[in-house]
Amino acid sequence: MEHSALQTRFLLTIVGDDRPGLTRALSAALFEAGGNWLEGHLSRLGGKFVGAILVDLPPERTADLNARLTAESAGLKVEFHPVAEDRDSAEAVTLSLTSADRPGIVHELSLILARLGANIVELETSAEDGAWQGNPIFRATARLTLPAGLSHAALQEALEQLSGDLIVELEPA
Repeated sequence: MEHSALQTRFLLTIVGDDRPGLTRALSAALFEAGGNWLEGHLSRLGGKFVGAILVDLPPERTADLNARLTAESAGLKVEFHPVAEDRDSAEAVTLSLTSADRPGIVHELSLILARLGANIVELETSAEDGAWQGNPIFRATARLTLPAGLSHAALQEALEQLSGDLIVELEPA
């Protein structure tokens, strides 16, 4: 495989019907096009294969990769998004949140975080069957970056205002 010294970072977003072998097809097409898989999040949501993959790829090889993905992974919608190198030096924390599920909880959480200037770097949520006050249990795990001056105590206090049954844990990321 020919690997160019000049690489450009791209975020590939992928959506399509899930089936065995899609990750193999994606990784093979990227490798054969001279790219390097840096980070990725792949999952099955609602019967669909969804993902985001950060790659290094020679810019002149994007058409080659797109053709390989089309041939290898028929039915997948793949989009290329050029990205700059991430050099964020803000304090990173991991937030774990558990509560009785209810409509609007993600909206309320994101409003508080935005108001405080915290940036959501990664967010994973789930609603699980459970017998917590007769409601499903909502769980969220997020990696956040905090602005200078925002203490963990102030963040935790603001988040606990969402609900009396909310459990909030913060840890250094």
